[in-house]
Amino acid sequence: MMKFWHKKAAAAQSSTASIVVDGARMATGGRTKTRVVMTMAVFFGIYAAIAGRLVYLGFQEPESGGPPVSRVTASRPDIVDRNGQVLATDIKTASLFAEPKRIVDADEIIEKLSTVLPDLEVEQTYHKLKSGAGFVWLKRQLTPRQQSDIMALGLPGIGFRTEKRRFYPGGPTASHILGLTNIDNQGIAGMEKYIDDNGLADLQASGLAVADDLQPVKLSIDIRVQHIVRDEVAQAMERYHAIAAGAVVLNVKTGEVLAMASVPDFDPNNPVNALDKDRLNRMTGGVYEMGSTVKSFTTAMALDSGKVTMQSRFDASRPITIGRQTIRDFHGKGRVLSVPEVFIYSSNIGSAREADVVGVEGHRDFLKRMGLLDRMKTELPEVAKPTEPKVWKKVHSITAAFGHGFSTTPLQTAVGCAALMTGTLLPPTFLLRDEGEAQAAGKRVVTDYTVEGMRYLYRLNATAPGGSGKRATVPGYRVGGKTGTAEKVVNGRYAGNVRFNAFVASFPMDDPQYIVLSIVDEPKPEKPGMSAVAGLNAAPIVANIIRRSASMLGVVPDFSHEGGATLASSQ
Repeated sequence: MMKFWHKKAAAAQSSTASIVVDGARMATGGRTKTRVVMTMAVFFGIYAAIAGRLVYLGFQEPESGGPPVSRVTASRPDIVDRNGQVLATDIKTASLFAEPKRIVDADEIIEKLSTVLPDLEVEQTYHKLKSGAGFVWLKRQLTPRQQSDIMALGLPGIGFRTEKRRFYPGGPTASHILGLTNIDNQGIAGMEKYIDDNGLADLQASGLAVADDLQPVKLSIDIRVQHIVRDEVAQAMERYHAIAAGAVVLNVKTGEVLAMASVPDFDPNNPVNALDKDRLNRMTGGVYEMGSTVKSFTTAMALDSGKVTMQSRFDASRPITIGRQTIRDFHGKGRVLSVPEVFIYSSNIGSAREADVVGVEGHRDFLKRMGLLDRMKTELPEVAKPTEPKVWKKVHSITAAFGHGFSTTPLQTAVGCAALMTGTLLPPTFLLRDEGEAQAAGKRVVTDYTVEGMRYLYRLNATAPGGSGKRATVPGYRVGGKTGTAEKVVNGRYAGNVRFNAFVASFPMDDPQYIVLSIVDEPKPEKPGMSAVAGLNAAPIVANIIRRSASMLGVVPDFSHEGGATLASSQ
């Protein structure tokens, strides 16, 4: 019995072990099958996604130009003048590309392309075509004729892509104001750069710069007046054999720039010489000793101090010696001068004595108050920083009184003179601005007494015997202003025959509406035996601009005031 029991027990144990092993095998097989199913599901999902994407792409329109759309075709808003005339706009243009993987004979491609594009860089193009890349640019912004001629060649692996290019209908007329864009249609100078820096670049980066959604940017410029200004300064540069010339027309009541030109300039449609040193925008990007135009601020400072009146008199009978410098008058009267006489005879000695009344600190503070010593704030990026002595001493104040020893931009000078006509300093703008907005942005800088005195002196300088502004007068428009003939520094010394001339004018003087300032850099005498002072070259530029543009600016001629101011009250 015992043996039988042991045998049955052993058999039972053997059966139980077999069941356990078989169960383990079944469990292992189940897990393996699950893994296989899951793996197959993942692969089926991936292949299904790829297949779905291929089906989707199959129904899309094929790209005609090769690569996907990118920021190079991003749109820019039109730029228009104050009357809606287009100054800058986008046009479509074709650009040439190649697919090197499809190029069989690079030498043949280059040889044939050179017949249409003679300026094609052969070595660089050869390396591009042999690179094996999928896409390379060969020539951006072709003319329609070039595109047509290249298409006629029937070259394999060569194609065109439609891009946007900036077009300036006026060519160089307003180049320094508008600026320009680069090959990718991004603003790099002037108002084009201002537009990018104020939101357009972000729109382009996000793909939201859609042409239909971009509103035109309206400038304060009047393209009719702009054409006149550029024409006059270009003629003056040639007439007076100068190295440069420029002018600006500024609205006294709003601070709007109606026109501004500096020559030599450039054509933004073909800006091959835009970066040349002589193409500088001298009106905002250059700083100069503005000569006797600064006497406007010296006399205004003296009147505004309350220590000087129109009846005050200054001894200009002898030169002033300070340190190693001697201050003389160009055409001295050799006597005591009244304030109006100091101004119209442009007395260096009289101006120095006016500054001495105010003092060194007061003098610098006044120039700073008038915005002449700080970098000007406006929309154009090309704005130079004025220069001044590190430490102002009496000698610096005396020389600054007649426009030497510190340098500022011509536009800043015009803006400061506009403030003398109204009493309020307005930051200049190249965008539209009404009088209400201007007054909110302005700062009162001089008293009504000073304003009244400066208006009288400006008109007096254009009408009184001996006044330097006679050649700027235009019948019917009551012009007044101040000349400035500054000797330039050559090899560390002032050169008597190398000048930077300027004339600043306002009109109509009974209620000033506009400032016109002109500059002529290193003018020569118009004719043998003549002088080259500002009254003979810078002043006529202003007269011509006013004569041609006043009606466009809405100024009605009035011949009842032709007598103008007289010097009688100052004697």
